[in-house]
Order: sequence, then structure tokens, then C-alpha cells
Amino acid sequence: MSPFRIASWNVNSVKARLPHLLAFLAAEKPDVLCLQETKCLESDFPRLEIEAAGYRVEALGQRAYNGVALLSLKAAEDPLRGLPGDPADAEARYIEASFGAVRVASLYLPNGNPVESAKFAYKLSWMERLAARAEALLLREIPFVLAGDYNVCPADEDVYDPVAFAGDALCRIESRSRFRSLLYQGLADAFRLFHREPHRYTFWDYQAGRWNRDEGLRIDHLLLSPDAADRVLDCDIDRKPRGKERASDHTPIWCALDLCAKSSRKRRPE
Repeated sequence: MSPFRIASWNVNSVKARLPHLLAFLAAEKPDVLCLQETKCLESDFPRLEIEAAGYRVEALGQRAYNGVALLSLKAAEDPLRGLPGDPADAEARYIEASFGAVRVASLYLPNGNPVESAKFAYKLSWMERLAARAEALLLREIPFVLAGDYNVCPADEDVYDPVAFAGDALCRIESRSRFRSLLYQGLADAFRLFHREPHRYTFWDYQAGRWNRDEGLRIDHLLLSPDAADRVLDCDIDRKPRGKERASDHTPIWCALDLCAKSSRKRRPE
């Protein structure tokens, strides 16, 4: 059985990036692709083109902002739209579903800037709700992946200019400590399981020639449950889509899981 491949990509408008998206699906053939910043309502999502490429679509959207989706070769099971914990939160930032043995979430965590505004408080409260959701999934003792644009640089080695970004919401200690709390719960940063080198990025701003100078940020992450981490075979960042004309300012990150492998973890007694 081939490895189960999960990729995540903030496409910064699924309509504007549709040719690149279709090219990525054809070339890489992930089993599940998690999208963020689709920037369209579910009714406006380009389903026909995606389905013609052999993929099913589960989406949560809003007009012109946010938006998340799960594209998959096989149908999603038991989808969850919206991050639990705040019924008043209408922003389209979280979708989750099962694909056989593995559960996958696509998330678009709030940016949080400026930090003096209510946006930063919203970011922190959203991260606390995410931690609560992770805890609920951990209790199920299943392999799961929380994939997406976290808008957090976990450490100084994940940003091209740590001094300039010290006060930014992406690098503030409040954001980083909540990201670390997910790791303390038992989740694993898939990229760091395979790559210790600093200054590998998933985002480069359109301004000031950041891409050409490789001045970026690592803010897109795949966090694995212990059962998924036991099965992970590889993880890497695919820089190719960022180098194309009219590219998203993010590039995909992916991991491969061996779902046939048995977990080495001892189960709790029934």
C-alpha cells in the first residue's frame, strides 16, 4: 500500500490560483490537500474543475476572506465545519474530516496583528480553542493531523529577521507559548521530525523582493498526533509553486504516513 500523503497550502484565493492548484494535484497526487484562504463561498468553489481532476471537495467559506477546504481522492467521512468552543464565531477557519483511519483538519489561524487590537485577543482565544479540540481528538487515540496556516513562527530560526519581527503577532511570546502548548499535549511538528536546519520557509511576502532574497517565514505546519507521528515517513516543503507567475505567497508543505504500520504506543486499558 502506498504512503498516505497529506499536503497543506494557503492558496490565497482558490479562483486566482486554480491553474496552479490543478497542476499541483496532477503532479503530486496527495490523498488529501488542505487549503486555506480560499476566499469564496462554498457555492462559488470551483468544484467542477476539482472533481474533473479526480478530487472530492469539503469546504467552509465566506465571501472574499478566510475559507478552508479539504480536497481528497476518497470521500470524507464525518465532516466538522467550524472550530468548536465559540458558537458566535462566524469566521470560516476550520474544517475537519476522517479519511479512512486518519482524521485531518485544515485550519487558518488568525493573524492577530496589530497586537494592540482585538485581533490579537481573538487569535489567542482561537488557539486555546484549538488546544481544547486537540485534547478531545487525543482522547480518541487515533492518528490525526492538524494542518494549515498557523500564522505562528515557532522560533527565531523560522523567521528571516527575528529582531524586526519580535513584536509581531506571529512571533510574540503569547503566540509561541500557545503553539508550544500543542506540542506539550503530545503533538509533533512533522517538519522538525525530519529537518533541523534553520531558515526553511513556507511564506514569502509579495513586497520588497522577499521571494528572490529568500526572506520568509515558516508559518504553515503539520502537527501530528502520537499515533500519526508513529507512522510518518517523511515531511518537506515544496517550494516549486511559489516560484510560478501569479503564485500564492505561501507554498505547500506535505507529509507521508504509513497507515499500515502499527503504532508503538501502549493503549489505555478498556
